[in-house]
Amino acid sequence: MKPKVIVFSGYGLNSEEETKYAFEIAGAKHVNIVHINDLIDGIYNLSDYNIAAFPGGFAYGDDTGSGNAYANKLKNHLWKDIEKFVNRDTLTIGICNGFQILSNLGLLPALEYRYGEKQVALLHNTQARYIDRWADLKICNDSPWLKKIKVFSTAISHGEGKFYAAPDVLKKIKKNNQIALKYHKGEICEYQNLPANPTGTLEDIAGITNKSGKILGIMPHPERGMFFTHLPQWTFLKEKYKRQGKKIPKYTKALQIFKNAVEYFNKLSEVTQNL
Repeated sequence: MKPKVIVFSGYGLNSEEETKYAFEIAGAKHVNIVHINDLIDGIYNLSDYNIAAFPGGFAYGDDTGSGNAYANKLKNHLWKDIEKFVNRDTLTIGICNGFQILSNLGLLPALEYRYGEKQVALLHNTQARYIDRWADLKICNDSPWLKKIKVFSTAISHGEGKFYAAPDVLKKIKKNNQIALKYHKGEICEYQNLPANPTGTLEDIAGITNKSGKILGIMPHPERGMFFTHLPQWTFLKEKYKRQGKKIPKYTKALQIFKNAVEYFNKLSEVTQNL
């Protein structure tokens, strides 16, 4: 089964096209960018989709806090549809502003599956500045989104990416193995002499999931680091690989996140057919 993907848009979200393209490269055949108002008006329906993506951007200018106003609009107009969607066998991803939206909406971390209850926050970076650079990430759980990846590098671009959870909430997140990704000192940080943790985020946390792993929130932008030539050191790597007789790749490991989502439903379809 080729999954149908809905990419949310509207009111300042601005990475819809990149996110759509990532899913298409990954093999999804039906990817729709849908304005939130068209869902509210019933022109589109969440029940028709298998994957939901909340892309990056600056929804409502982040004027009332990153992702807060967009989350409130979703909760006020589409909450029943969203609950039905996440309670089906579906996948959801929130990237950067999308992660902030999912956190404000209470879809992450959703301890005890208490959807709708805000339990964590993305605060202003320690530097109190917008940060735009590359970072190295290591995978920390077995979310369907993160199969076949141990480490990868991609771009970050945010002013409020400092993950925070109260001590009791963080303890439960750890116990449930809901920390999905952490920043670490990898190849790009070494190459550019950058600190591993770019924002002062709690315990280097760059992304979390709900308990099932099917809902992922990630502050870095995998859709902005899919191609080998996106890497800041790609010219160096190109010469290195040529001299070692290695094939120069077209894509990076970041694309695997989107491939995993598509493959999840392909495998699900195979299992259903064999029943």
